Amino acid sequence: MSKLPLEPDILRGGKWFLCSGIQEPNGGVARYYRLDLSRNHRISTEITGYAASTFVYLHSVTQRQEYLQGAIRAARFLTHLAWCPEFQAIPFEMEAESGNLAAYFFDCGIIIRGLLAVWRVTGITEFLDCARSVGKSMAVDFAYADGAYHPIVLLPGKCPAEHDAARWSRSPGCYQLKAAMAWWELAEATGDAALREPYDQVLATSLSSYAAFLPGHTDRMKVMDRLHPFLYFLEGLLPRVSELRCSVPLARGVRRVAAYLREIAPEFERSDVYAQLLRIRLYADRAGVVPLDEEAARFEAAKLREFQAAGEDPHLDGGFYFGRKGGEWLPYVNPVSAAFALQALTLWDEHRRGGPQAHRVLLI
Repeated sequence: MSKLPLEPDILRGGKWFLCSGIQEPNGGVARYYRLDLSRNHRISTEITGYAASTFVYLHSVTQRQEYLQGAIRAARFLTHLAWCPEFQAIPFEMEAESGNLAAYFFDCGIIIRGLLAVWRVTGITEFLDCARSVGKSMAVDFAYADGAYHPIVLLPGKCPAEHDAARWSRSPGCYQLKAAMAWWELAEATGDAALREPYDQVLATSLSSYAAFLPGHTDRMKVMDRLHPFLYFLEGLLPRVSELRCSVPLARGVRRVAAYLREIAPEFERSDVYAQLLRIRLYADRAGVVPLDEEAARFEAAKLREFQAAGEDPHLDGGFYFGRKGGEWLPYVNPVSAAFALQALTLWDEHRRGGPQAHRVLLI
């Protein structure tokens, strides 16, 4: 990627990742910062995986070594502190009570992609080795039918948690396709083409089920929440986006998400949904499968910038609020929201300046 000048809001967002304390001294990253309680929530292995990818992306557009060091700290937390050789798994949260340990299929995919992102830049083999181990765990421990995977297994026995149809994160679904991209990227990293097979299995099940995912609930607030995982499905189509079976649902999916977002936003809106929608528009346009709606993209970028926190408190300044209801900010400054927003806004600025699009593997 060319190193174009970054907008001040993007630089402030990068500083938030480095200086806010959202990344703890051990390298782990908190799920969010609670404004009303003035403290971080506990460390999340999934969010640490996202942060590793975020630091690598920020390094790619700035070449600042501070970001690379943040990425290495996050990756080493995952390999040294999170990975449990005894369980051959990475728990959802490291501070959970011993009787409540669980591993999530989706989180494993995000962790693998974060480790691979850092490995590509550093060549540190422990990151690739751990990514391989987590990939094996995904394929073996969560499988229960052809192309279908349990969302959660309980540790240490790896018994599947009961599915809950009312909660998307506790049910199998098309959103799992983004996590399955980890297998595709492991195949690229290792040269083992067989690792693409489980991705293709999840792709097939996702294509057969995605149409029913939206709206998926009678409560409009819950519909807004479901736009976020549905966008994971659209992102997960990228490895095979040149195929008609993927480009058509991608084009239709973008239109559906945009319509629901505009309709529900006056009551409840989420920054991650604006960011993911803008990102997938830009990726789909660059792939040549969905021409960019410039007016819609400009609107989403402007809305997204409204979510960036400002003030003298370093825990807040430059981060992004998770969402707002009825015009009131919810009390969460969220690293995933910030990561998606910073990438979306950077991609949008580079598009307007005629710069190159980030490679698929850099998608946070």
